[in-house]
Amino acid sequence: MAAILPLINVLGFIVTLFALTMIIPLLFALIGADAGLPAFYESFTLLFAGGLLAWLGTRHFKRELHVRDGFLLVSLVWTVLPACATLPLLAYFKASGAPLSFTDAYFETVSAMTTSGATVLSGLDQLPISINVWRTFLQWLGGMGILVLAVAILPLLGVGGSQVFKAETPGPMKENKLTPRIAETAKGLYGVYFAISLACFLCYWKAGMSKADAFMHMCSTLSLGGLSSHDANFAYFNSVSVEIVAMIFMTIASCNFAMHFVAFRKRSLRPLLRDAETRGTLLALLFSSLLIAFYLLDKKVYPDFATALRYASFNLISVASTTGYVSTDFSVWPMFAPIWMLFLSAFTTSAGSTGAGIKMVRALLLLKQVRREFLRILHPRATCLIKLNNSQVDNSVMIGVLAFMLLYGGTVIMMTFLLLLSDMDLVSAFSTVISAINNMGPVLTRVGPVNNLAALTDFQTWVCTATMLLGRLEIFSLLIIFTPTFWRK
Repeated sequence: MAAILPLINVLGFIVTLFALTMIIPLLFALIGADAGLPAFYESFTLLFAGGLLAWLGTRHFKRELHVRDGFLLVSLVWTVLPACATLPLLAYFKASGAPLSFTDAYFETVSAMTTSGATVLSGLDQLPISINVWRTFLQWLGGMGILVLAVAILPLLGVGGSQVFKAETPGPMKENKLTPRIAETAKGLYGVYFAISLACFLCYWKAGMSKADAFMHMCSTLSLGGLSSHDANFAYFNSVSVEIVAMIFMTIASCNFAMHFVAFRKRSLRPLLRDAETRGTLLALLFSSLLIAFYLLDKKVYPDFATALRYASFNLISVASTTGYVSTDFSVWPMFAPIWMLFLSAFTTSAGSTGAGIKMVRALLLLKQVRREFLRILHPRATCLIKLNNSQVDNSVMIGVLAFMLLYGGTVIMMTFLLLLSDMDLVSAFSTVISAINNMGPVLTRVGPVNNLAALTDFQTWVCTATMLLGRLEIFSLLIIFTPTFWRK
């Protein structure tokens, strides 16, 4: 019991901090005097008091976090905080006379915090603005990771955050630091995240959105989340200028924020353009947008190239970047287009971005590994090194990439079979799992991109919830706590 008390201390602090984020929807509820005010007031009071009690009650047990503590804390936070986030949803829907089950509420908050963008809610246009703000603001928090913010403050409490940061940070190469101290790194990343978020909000507002819609869609754009305050999603706006703003900032958010940090610090775009992963991401998005546009024009889905390019580029960038906005029902397009978009969602985000999936850097490293194997076959005695951005990649990184790919594929297969076991058809099951593990949102066929996931059974909902969490924590960070070795002294 004594071993877990230091983690409860940190978790109590994080829950207290998380309760303070409810001030944002509370302010919207106060300004608009909407029906969500009592729900947020009660939830804030309960969470703040509970978190403060856990934090102060275990304050004598603070200590430096070890490797195991970091992974266990990450898993606890990403399962406990969504449960805390359900409180205002449960309270509001109970008061409205249409109670929401905990299963659906937890799915909604996990989807938000993992930036998946899938929803079980309908009638979004009629919901209180505070509820929609909470859903989208959760995505903004989850985008960079609530732990990154906490890591910036934990050292002030006498609790180091290095192990937490490594467990939370996406990507295969976690040892790279932008600044000498881990707290400074977290602060720097969040500073860049906030600056780009502000720019996105202003651009949406100037493009014609209301201030509330601009704020909410800024939250879900920078986080690559995709939740909207409208049932019709981006089709509600039907605006080319709004879609252009979305495409620009989805592309920015799909690139490595570490590179944005360096670009900001050096006041130059050269670090971004020289980065192999960024170039790969941008080329994939550009090539695929043109490919799908020409394909849709050839299949006579749209009458002219301009219209085809508009719908192809927006929806492809949205899906490929794992955002999940939709401006049309792309599941009715000829099957090559949506399947290609779904395939891209696995690769077309960078490590260190707010997206999920396999990541472009792993795809590049795998291609380089294939090339190295070909060279070894032709020249058995040759020394073949793998380099990325002119730096040698250690073999331990390559082993980690291969292990991740094995786990990723195994997870997709297992979760697909679980959905098939529940009588879901194959295409729906596979696309649902891919969408969930890549934290993308929209799926094909029975639960299509313009529909919500309310039709899922409770079992299917929990399978999707677990898959979203595995995708957000890149599988290793969550599964490692279930291994016997983890608990062995």
